Amino acid sequence: MEKIIKIKNVANLDKKISSCEESLKNKFTGKNGKRSITICGGTGCISSNSKDILAEFQKQIKLENLEDKVDVNIVGCFGFCSQGPFVKIYPEDTLYHAVKVSDVKRIMDIDIKGGKIVEDLLYVDPNTNKKCQRQEDIPFYQKQMRIALHGCGTINPECIEEAFGYDAFKALKKVLTMSSQEVIDEISKSGLRGRGGGGFPTGRKWQFAKDQKNDEKYVVCNGDEGDPGAFMDRSILEGNPISVIEGMMIAGYAIGAKNGYVYVRAEYPVAVSRLKTAIKEAEEIGILGDNILGSNFSFRVHVRLGAGAFVCGEETALLNSIEGKRGMPRPRPPFPAVSGLWGKPTIINNVETFANIPYIIRVGALKFSKIGTEKSKGTKVFALGGKVKNVGLVEVPMGTTLRELIYDIGGGIPNNKQFQAIQTGGPSGGCLTINELDTPIDYDNLIAKGSMMGSGGAIVMDEDNCMVDVAKFYLEFICDESCGKCSQCRIGTKRLLEILTRITNGTATIEDIDRLDNLSHSIKVGSLCGLGQTAANPVLSTLSKFKEVYLRHIVDKKCDAGVCKDLISYVIDPNKCKKCSLCSSSCPVDAISGVVGKEPFVIDQSKCIKCGSCIASCKFKAIYKE
Repeated sequence: MEKIIKIKNVANLDKKISSCEESLKNKFTGKNGKRSITICGGTGCISSNSKDILAEFQKQIKLENLEDKVDVNIVGCFGFCSQGPFVKIYPEDTLYHAVKVSDVKRIMDIDIKGGKIVEDLLYVDPNTNKKCQRQEDIPFYQKQMRIALHGCGTINPECIEEAFGYDAFKALKKVLTMSSQEVIDEISKSGLRGRGGGGFPTGRKWQFAKDQKNDEKYVVCNGDEGDPGAFMDRSILEGNPISVIEGMMIAGYAIGAKNGYVYVRAEYPVAVSRLKTAIKEAEEIGILGDNILGSNFSFRVHVRLGAGAFVCGEETALLNSIEGKRGMPRPRPPFPAVSGLWGKPTIINNVETFANIPYIIRVGALKFSKIGTEKSKGTKVFALGGKVKNVGLVEVPMGTTLRELIYDIGGGIPNNKQFQAIQTGGPSGGCLTINELDTPIDYDNLIAKGSMMGSGGAIVMDEDNCMVDVAKFYLEFICDESCGKCSQCRIGTKRLLEILTRITNGTATIEDIDRLDNLSHSIKVGSLCGLGQTAANPVLSTLSKFKEVYLRHIVDKKCDAGVCKDLISYVIDPNKCKKCSLCSSSCPVDAISGVVGKEPFVIDQSKCIKCGSCIASCKFKAIYKE
C-alpha cells in the first residue's frame, strides 16, 4: 500500500473512491499499460497449489523482466471449485481452469508474451463441446447473481484499495446522511431475512435492539459455519471481508452500537487472516475507529475465534463463547436483542446477511425486493456438493428451483446415475426427492417440503447412497456435537443412533420404526435450542420419504445401495470367473479360495470384511454385491 492518507471526511472518501475506481478500471481494461493475472485464492484452490502457481508466475515475470508490464495477485473464490485452480487474464477476461504449476510457463509464453490463448486450458462446455474463453460463457455461472459474493473472484481481498474501487463504503457514506430509523426502515422494506438458517426478518431484529434503552450495545457476526460440506461464509470472508465489515458498521449505526465482534471458526485460517488484514487496513486509513468521516459515529470490529463446537453456531451459545464461558445455549427470553453479549442489547447476524447490507443501501430496498419471491427476497448462497458434476459455491435468486440448481448449474449427476435426494440445511435439515425437484427455493417452500434453508449446504445424493446410512451419518455428527445441556438431545440422539445402527447391521425389528418416530418428536419438542429441536430432522425426513428403504433393511435384511456392510454379500459368479486368482491375491483376510486354472473361486462369507478389494481387482466383472 502507498503512504497512508487518513480519510477524515466525506470529501476525502469521495476522492479515495474515485481514485481507486479509476485504478481498478484501468487494471481490468489494460489502460494502465499492464496485463493483469489473477489467481483464485480460496481455500479449495489453495489446497490445489494456487499459492505455488502465484509464486511461479512471480518468478517467471521477474525472469522475463516484465514487472512493468504484468502484475499478478490473489483474489477470492471463483465458485466453480471442482474446476480450480483458476487463472484469469485481463484485459481479455480469459479464464483458465484446472491450472497446474507446470502450466505457468506455457501461459506466460503463449498468452502473456505471445498474445494467443492456451486452448487446452479453457473450460469445455460438456453439452456443446464449445470452449469457453470467458467466465460468463460457462453454463455454471449463467443463472447466478452475485450480491453476497460481490467482489469475490474479482478483487484482491488483502488490498483495501481494490475494495474502495469496487463499491466499498459507498453504502456507509449514504447511511451517515440518514437517521438510524431510516436505515432500519430501508432494511425492513428490502425484505431481507437472516441467512443463517432461521430466516428471521433482519430489519425487525435490528428494530428490537434499537428500541432498547442502553448506552452499550453490540453487533455480532456469526461466522461459526459448522455444517458438513458448508463453506459459504468462509468464502465471503476470504473473498471480500470489507463487505462484511461495512455491513456490521451499518448495523452498528442503526442500533447505536460502537463495537462489533466477528466470531469465526479457527479452522478457517485464510479467512481469519484476511479479515484481520482488512480490519487493520480500515483502521489505518481511518474508516474504522472514532468519529468516522467526521461524524459522531464511532465503531470498531474485533475478531474472536471459535474452537470448532457445532453448537456455537446457535446464537446464545456463541455469546457465551465470546464471553469466555462454555458454549451452551441460554434459555430465551430474554432474546439477545434485549439482553445479549455481557447482558447488553445485541444483534447477531451471519456473514452472508451482513454481506447483503451494503448492496441494499447502495441500490435501495425497492430494487433488492424485486429479486426473489414474495416472502423470500434477494439471493441465497449454496455450497453445492455431493453427487453432482459441478461442485462449488453458487449464489442464485430466491425462487430458483432445485432442478435448476442441480442440473442447469450443477451439471447433473455424474456417471449417468439416477438422482435420489438432496439434503438442504445440513444436520438440521431434511432431504428432498425427485418429486420435489421443481420446488422453488425459499424459506417457506423448503420447510413445507420437510427440509429447511439452513445456512446453505446442499448435498446431492444418487442411487448409490443409502438413505438410512445418510440419517445415521448426520446423527453421528449430532451426537458428537451436542453440548449435553438437555437430556432430550444428549440422551435422545444417542438412542436414535443406536436404533439406526441396529437397522443398518440387520438386528432391528419392525417396532423400531415407531420408536424412531416417537423419539424424534420427543427430542424436537423437548430441546432448548434450535440445534436440538432440529436434531432429528434427518431421521424424520428420510423416514417419511424413504420408509420402504427402512423396511427393506429391517424385514429383508438388504441394503439395495450396497452401503450397509452387514446387509450385503460379495459373490463370485462361477460362470464368469476366469480362475485367475487376482481376487484371492487382493483379499486382505484370505477369505477367497479356489484352484488357479481349475476351479472357480469362492468367497467365505464368515471371513469377508466387505472391503471391496476383490471387485476392484477383478478384470472380468465376475464379482458383484447382493
